[in-house]
Amino acid sequence: MYKITYTTQSVKALLKMPRNTANLIREKIKQVAVDPFAQIPNAKKLQGRDGYRLRVGDWRIIYEINKKEIVIVVLKIAPRGEAYQ
Repeated sequence: MYKITYTTQSVKALLKMPRNTANLIREKIKQVAVDPFAQIPNAKKLQGRDGYRLRVGDWRIIYEINKKEIVIVVLKIAPRGEAYQ
């Protein structure tokens, strides 16, 4: 299982959103951490930059996988329209 780290921006986003949504997002990230390279229906590789995106309802989680350190770095958590900017 990969370790999960959050940027300060993603932690702030989790604290601002409703608690049930934040818990759902954390659970989905934990599922990705078990096997990040498995077929996850709502996760896709980003085009034009490094990283992946995970869709949870109207929210998007942008993350990178560091294979050397066995870490998933959650870069950004934002609503759909703001996630890719």
